[in-house]
Amino acid sequence: EVRLVESGGGLVQLGGSLRLSCAASGFTFGSDDMSWVRQAPGKGPEWVSSISDSGGLTYYADSVKGRFTISRDNAKNTLYLQMNSLEPEDTAVYFCNTDVWGYEYWGQGTQVTVSS
Repeated sequence: EVRLVESGGGLVQLGGSLRLSCAASGFTFGSDDMSWVRQAPGKGPEWVSSISDSGGLTYYADSVKGRFTISRDNAKNTLYLQMNSLEPEDTAVYFCNTDVWGYEYWGQGTQVTVSS
């Protein structure tokens, strides 16, 4: 059974930092690209960042480029998102996401709230 469990969210002030983690199990983590997607209150899902299976390639939405860093530790089956210079517009539930054999999987999400 594929399982994704996010953690690390919380309440942070404008300009602060948080590091999200996503613990993965039930599939060959090092063989799959991974992504972070967020959903702000009253809005649709927004893709944030993706990373290739080896970690050698990373991609970012323009809204987070230069502030967020995606990474992974394939030995620990864990995906990360380092978020710096946080803004109120970053307030959302953050989900990790992957596609395994054509099926899309999501975690339960972790809430990030940035206060001004």
